[in-house]
Amino acid sequence: MILRFVAALVLLYTFGFVAFSVTLPSPAKQVETDAVIVLTGGPGRIARGLEVVAEGQAQEMFVSGVDPEVKEGEFAAQFDVSRRTMNCCVTLGYLAVDTRSNAGEVAQWMAEKEFTSARLVTTDWHMARAYSEVASVLPAETTLVRDAVPSHPDLQTLFLEYNKLLASEISQGLKV
Repeated sequence: MILRFVAALVLLYTFGFVAFSVTLPSPAKQVETDAVIVLTGGPGRIARGLEVVAEGQAQEMFVSGVDPEVKEGEFAAQFDVSRRTMNCCVTLGYLAVDTRSNAGEVAQWMAEKEFTSARLVTTDWHMARAYSEVASVLPAETTLVRDAVPSHPDLQTLFLEYNKLLASEISQGLKV
């Protein structure tokens, strides 16, 4: 009986991993939101956020998890952002160090701005956990759109992220 239960758990885990790996999300279609939220850590994320702002699909961009040593001028120079765009439309968040703290930083910024919709930009393999963490701390009436940056993750990256997703879901389920 115990062997069957363990076998069922292993199968469930394996099928879950396969489903996670083959159903990575895609970039979002044209949709307007109050803001675009970019979580640092992977190539193409900031460029995608800036593209969304330039196309008028979001009023402002919040970049969560910026290294505290990075100054606004350095950020603007690295990503070729004009001073006007930096002043009106880009906010750098320096408090987050992981996905869970990204969520807290995002929720605080969204509340301060009184925004009710946002586009979440992160790498495709990171989106499930990032979306879950961010959505769990935003008000239920907030619209959150997934906008995944395509990548070509290796098996190790997918395996690690799947396990982090499971741990995140379990820990969120334990919140009282």
